[in-house]
Amino acid sequence: MNQSMQGAFLPGNSTVELREVAVPEPGHGEVLLRMKASTICGSDIRCIYHEHLGKGPEGYQGVVAGHEPSGQIVAAGPGCRRFGEGDRVVVYHISGCGVCNDCRRGYMISCTSERYRRAYGWQRDGGMAAYLLAEEKDLVALPDELTYADGAQVACGFGTVYEGLRKIGISGDDAVLITGLGPVGLAAAALCRKMGAENIIGIDVIPERLELARKLGLCDVVLPSGPDNAAQVRDLTGGRGVERAIDCSANDGARAAAIRATRKWGRIVFLGEGGRVEFNPSPDIIHDQKTIFGSWVTSTWLMEELVERLVRWNLHPADLITHRFALDQVGEAYRLMGSGRCGKVAVCFDEELGVRSEKLGVRS
Repeated sequence: MNQSMQGAFLPGNSTVELREVAVPEPGHGEVLLRMKASTICGSDIRCIYHEHLGKGPEGYQGVVAGHEPSGQIVAAGPGCRRFGEGDRVVVYHISGCGVCNDCRRGYMISCTSERYRRAYGWQRDGGMAAYLLAEEKDLVALPDELTYADGAQVACGFGTVYEGLRKIGISGDDAVLITGLGPVGLAAAALCRKMGAENIIGIDVIPERLELARKLGLCDVVLPSGPDNAAQVRDLTGGRGVERAIDCSANDGARAAAIRATRKWGRIVFLGEGGRVEFNPSPDIIHDQKTIFGSWVTSTWLMEELVERLVRWNLHPADLITHRFALDQVGEAYRLMGSGRCGKVAVCFDEELGVRSEKLGVRS
């Protein structure tokens, strides 16, 4: 094994720098992964790539980027109890203290320890390098039926969506509205379909995203974003509105449309981060007995459940990857993801490079 490797860093001015870094060695309770796929998250673009928005312990600490990693263990340190060399794994992208109330629930995203809570790709090295050092407690087993690119999607995007859908409940009884058809919105549509929803309406401002949702058959109707969206959705649902709405846009107008396009007793979940929303509590929420949920990432146990469900449903998150890049093309990968005119973008290694997406008919 080489003693050094290239890693991608995000200085914050919409550029990427490749730097030489040492290949780490696993200590107690740690494993070294050979990276296979690391996808780019919208939060990386918004909070790190363009400019560094996080402050203090929440901010980007100048580490190797990439918080959606999946790979194969090549070395395990002493004290590992479950995983070992050769195992295929997904990395839950927040490493928490493990002993606070939130960590004990599996929600390391909400770890209360400023000292020990460190996100991969934000406060500790992430997946945009040939190797990644991870703590065993942060790993989720990746079944043979799923590819490493599938696993990278589970690490954040699909896991985040699954959490939100579990909160509002999705079934064949529900018409569903999804505002924002970026990678998270597309993941929401794919999961809603497998959970039984038969009337899925998607809204986005970017034509390429609307076309992708249509081409993949994830939405039954797609609508360009506009001031009449709530009325359009009501027209499509017999004047009543949808039973469930999922906002993945973080856009003020789209969030308001999601609220107003939801019928009485309906449920809305906000997944997209940032932005604001204005609504009138009495007519928009209280009088119609609606419920708004906030949902932030997911837990390790629900990630494990999601992986099991993906196999059962024969659902492959990698189908949403429109472009794959080698590490030496990582700057192009971030530029494309930053444009929004794509599906999911992945930096891949070994067998995950050059894989053809059968549903999209493209080879990256």
